[in-house]
Amino acid sequence: MKFVLAFFHLLLLASCSSPSFDYPVMGADEFVIDSYKIKQGKLAILEMEGYELEDLPESAMEEYKDVIAEDDILNLALFHPTRKDLVEAIQFINLTAGGFKVTKGLIDIPDIQPVAVAGLTLDEAREAIEVEFNKQIKDVEIFVTYRDRLIRKVELAGLVQTPTVPVDGKIRLYEVISKAHIAPEANLFMSYVVRDGKPLPIDLHQLINEGDMCQNIVMRGGDKIYIAASSDAKVMLMGEVGDPRAVNLPYGYISLREAIVKAEGIPFTGDRDRIQVIRGNLLCPKIYVLSWQHIIHLPNESLLLMPGDTVYVSAKAITEWNRFISQLFPSLDGLQNGYEIYRIANRVAE
Repeated sequence: MKFVLAFFHLLLLASCSSPSFDYPVMGADEFVIDSYKIKQGKLAILEMEGYELEDLPESAMEEYKDVIAEDDILNLALFHPTRKDLVEAIQFINLTAGGFKVTKGLIDIPDIQPVAVAGLTLDEAREAIEVEFNKQIKDVEIFVTYRDRLIRKVELAGLVQTPTVPVDGKIRLYEVISKAHIAPEANLFMSYVVRDGKPLPIDLHQLINEGDMCQNIVMRGGDKIYIAASSDAKVMLMGEVGDPRAVNLPYGYISLREAIVKAEGIPFTGDRDRIQVIRGNLLCPKIYVLSWQHIIHLPNESLLLMPGDTVYVSAKAITEWNRFISQLFPSLDGLQNGYEIYRIANRVAE
């Protein structure tokens, strides 16, 4: 029996020892300060994560002269008081042929010579077409719009129904997003805009959901927009919570109180004085230690989690002890049985 007690003592000593890690540990004050930074939006979070962001150039807000390019497809609408046959012919081409495609800088139109439109604005193209018509038919009115564009359009990916939207030098980001018919569960906070291969410092959540028109840039051909899913941003809740799980961040952040509710709260086994939020690179994280009193008394906006955070609720000391004992008893029973067999064998031998 002495052997059993000695083994128990060694296990107890082992359970009380743990490796030492020198991580920066912050309190509630630092967590509140960082939460208000998170509330400022995506750009503030990226700065917190160490990304260096360039300022949005002033030219991004300026409209520009847009011109027709090779392979653009135009829609024409013609009005004439008597030539209904010509009106119907133009409509027929729009509907069946998909419009008037610019080939070698020209478009072919019934009853007139091919018209050079490449390099012209829509208004200039309309005037050039009317000039050609008026050489043969007077009182013709022409209206020109884009049907599709090969180069001068915005490409969209992710949770969108419309993969491309043509640009015209005036269309802005808000209108492009509207035309794309994004899914209602899309996470605009995690979505982004790319121009010339680089992400722009744009917060789509601030633009669409908060109405910040400072983000409403004029779109250019070749721009790309990715609309993220709600599952693209998560926080993890682990340890002594009712349902350890990943929680989606539909707006890019969530209050600590709401996240704990989604994980079904903290049971009696949890230590409510050691609620830890682990943020940043796992090799060198920043750890905030909060208590239940902070959570119930501070407002939601001062206790915000951001994508990648992990919330870990420690177990009470008595909980750890009870678990240790429950895991240890099967081993002790086995040792005790072995000891009894040893004693019986010795008696038989005697």
